[in-house]
Amino acid sequence: MKTRFIFRIATVLLVLFSFQHSYAQIIKIDTLREVTIRSTTPVAPKVQDAFSRTFKDAVGPRWYKLDKNYLVNFITKDQKNKALYDKKGSLVYHISYLNDPEKLPKNIKYLVSKKFHDYKLLNAIHIAQNARSIWVVNLKDGKELVLARVEEEQVEEIERVTESAE
Repeated sequence: MKTRFIFRIATVLLVLFSFQHSYAQIIKIDTLREVTIRSTTPVAPKVQDAFSRTFKDAVGPRWYKLDKNYLVNFITKDQKNKALYDKKGSLVYHISYLNDPEKLPKNIKYLVSKKFHDYKLLNAIHIAQNARSIWVVNLKDGKELVLARVEEEQVEEIERVTESAE
């Protein structure tokens, strides 16, 4: 009788202990450093010269100070662009947004259509950083949307979503 009672209490305590820890969450807080963006920032001459040399046909550049770097939003050939320069005038990265699938380079179009042959290309983003050239493309087939990444002739599916029927 005594052993049964001890066994029952031990079982109850074990269940309670297991239940308590099964819903426990480990909360990890990462603190990121503060980023301040200021509109219409005066731009360092080195940065302005580097931008003018790199993007001769840029229209409507808008500059922002981003920590120690300079971010510029501008338009070229009817497409939106963003470029980040360091304070010495070196290009950190350039992002261009293609809303017209016909403007996608043929080799990228071929690689994407080879893997997603029944999908319609919606739009794309090109990221150029150092020697890297990355394309992120949005595709659609019926109710399926796919986000794919192309780098060094490798096509990788990032995400697949099915549209809800509303």
